[in-house]
Amino acid sequence: MEIPENVQHQLNQFQQLQQQAQAVTVQKQNVDIQLKEAETALEELKKTSEDAEVFKTAGNLLIKVERNETLEDLEDKVETLKLRQQTMTRQEERVMKKLEEMQASIQQAMGGLQG
Repeated sequence: MEIPENVQHQLNQFQQLQQQAQAVTVQKQNVDIQLKEAETALEELKKTSEDAEVFKTAGNLLIKVERNETLEDLEDKVETLKLRQQTMTRQEERVMKKLEEMQASIQQAMGGLQG
């Protein structure tokens, strides 16, 4: 049994969408990790006193930074990462929904070939 060209095209699109879904999932996982790290750093920084010495890594160096400025930077970073996380979650949901729709369409087309 030969697969019609339109079904073959759908299968190719499905495979591309699967790859896209994997890429989105990996990106979302990276954002999740970055967010967790930033939240942990923010929690720890909030536990320090106002006059505590705070250092930040820059490559192989530790650089002394202002605590309050770093606190603001981390709060901004957490906020930005939360927004990115929401965006990635929506994108992941859209891709997965499209995958399900394409899978159903392909199964229907393949079922029609056998019947």
